[in-house]
Amino acid sequence: MTSFLTLLPQTLVNGLTLGSVYALIALGYSMVYGILKLLNFAHGDIYMIGAYLGYGVFLMAFAEQGALIPTAAIILLMLIVAMLGAGVISIIVERFAYRPLRNAPRIAPLISALGVSFILQNVVQITVSPRPLSYGSGKLIPTSAIFELGELRIHASRLLVIGITLVLMLALTYFVRQTRLGRAMRAVATDIDAAAIMGVDVNQVIMMTFFIGAVLAGGAGVLVGIVFLSIRHTMGFLAGLKGFTAAVVGGIGSIPGAALGGLLLGMAESFTTVYLSATFKDVVAFVLLVLVLLIRPSGLMGKPLLQKV
Repeated sequence: MTSFLTLLPQTLVNGLTLGSVYALIALGYSMVYGILKLLNFAHGDIYMIGAYLGYGVFLMAFAEQGALIPTAAIILLMLIVAMLGAGVISIIVERFAYRPLRNAPRIAPLISALGVSFILQNVVQITVSPRPLSYGSGKLIPTSAIFELGELRIHASRLLVIGITLVLMLALTYFVRQTRLGRAMRAVATDIDAAAIMGVDVNQVIMMTFFIGAVLAGGAGVLVGIVFLSIRHTMGFLAGLKGFTAAVVGGIGSIPGAALGGLLLGMAESFTTVYLSATFKDVVAFVLLVLVLLIRPSGLMGKPLLQKV
């Protein structure tokens, strides 16, 4: 019991860190599905692209004598480049891989999404490197940058992930609820045909939905690199599956549900790793998915689909 209580605070912090990343990825899945009912399985590789774009900025910002600009500026620049770059790539993918298939049978865009996923992964493998790329321990954020609170020791990188995720979620919530484009997105998600009749530019709304979802995923890619200090071209596959799982657990199509699902999944994996074994953390994640679907098929915060007759 004493050991359980001793490890609990650190386990919660680790779960929040991992859950924050899953939540950012899940939001992209949820937003696209909410509007198009499309499972964008290339989304995990957009997250991977963001990680590599951020790493490219990291390499350019460091010379042999050290950082050329302050660390805070480097991290901010990494996030901006990765988020915008991932967003632009997602717009291109939507325009050429998904839009021509919008009225095709549901299986066609799904197969197209899988094809895009393989293309992005192999392009990075061929053009950059098939080997993992390392940030180097303490090069970006010193290993000594640790905040202590009793028995709890939190590295600055984990606080950075949690803080940036919170800011991005609040910004997304404000955008969807308060801006004109956000209202248009909600209208298209409710009834795409009625929204078009009322003068909403459906193509623009869909394009911006892909862009915003990719921006969040690109940011998540940078944050993962900062925390775990390594990236590789295959990192998007499992992260994409976890993000999709989080979206379904929370209720796919629901933005608060995606955030909740990501945090629950991160906590489940963290507690499994600490109190059981890291071998079972992926198993527990998908067991959680099955259990939620058995009890509440629409997800924790999803709305049941109404059948038209």
